Amino acid sequence: MFIGEFHHSIDEKGRLAIPVKFRNDFKNGAVVTRGLDKSLFLYTNKEWKKLAEKLDKLPISQSKSRAFARLMLAGAMDVSLDKQGRVVLPDYLRSYCNLNKKAVVAGLYSRIEIWSEEEWERYKQQTENSSNDIAEALGELGV
Repeated sequence: MFIGEFHHSIDEKGRLAIPVKFRNDFKNGAVVTRGLDKSLFLYTNKEWKKLAEKLDKLPISQSKSRAFARLMLAGAMDVSLDKQGRVVLPDYLRSYCNLNKKAVVAGLYSRIEIWSEEEWERYKQQTENSSNDIAEALGELGV
């Protein structure tokens, strides 16, 4: 289970250190892809396989299904941790989420999200300001 918020730097080669407490989960490799809200999603190979199988079952006759599958699958790349526990984030993914020097790594149970520090702060502030409305809406769903 991935939880927590961590601030890291990205070096000139596009390498990002994965928090020490998460590294063992990625010892057999990982997949990074475009996420939502201008973030990247990093999955263990096991979790990625589960998601990819679900995406493969979406009806191709529906344009939103096709679009979401393309977003997630076409943007995906296999990555592995180096000896220092870093992954290389490709240029096209860093561009997608406006990621430059400072990143936030957020654990979200079955995946890690990677954000530019600026986008994360903007998103977090907006979400915190709406927390009561969000809680009420989720309450209606039984959360």
